[in-house]
Amino acid sequence: MLVSDLAVTEIVSAVARRQREGALTREIARRLQNAILERLDEDVYHRVELTRDVHRRAEHFLMTVRDTPLRAADALHLALATSSRAASLASFDAPLTAAARASGLAVYPA
Repeated sequence: MLVSDLAVTEIVSAVARRQREGALTREIARRLQNAILERLDEDVYHRVELTRDVHRRAEHFLMTVRDTPLRAADALHLALATSSRAASLASFDAPLTAAARASGLAVYPA
């Protein structure tokens, strides 16, 4: 599984939002964050980096994907996946899902 620090930050953002909404306690939110970071440190996931080339690829997606308006972070996720030659992408975001499928990636959950 490929993971970027951008993905980790977005996951932690979602966990923090659920905490603010009262769906998670502070303790559970911190345990989730720590578990994700520990897995990264243990090399359970393969870390991919936001390089200059990835940024240029994301900008290409932003300028050329007309049917699905992408936000910058979504374009970066798509660029990371395609530049890493991933076969699939995990996403709960409709525009990112559509753009990933248009780029030939399988998307989970289906």
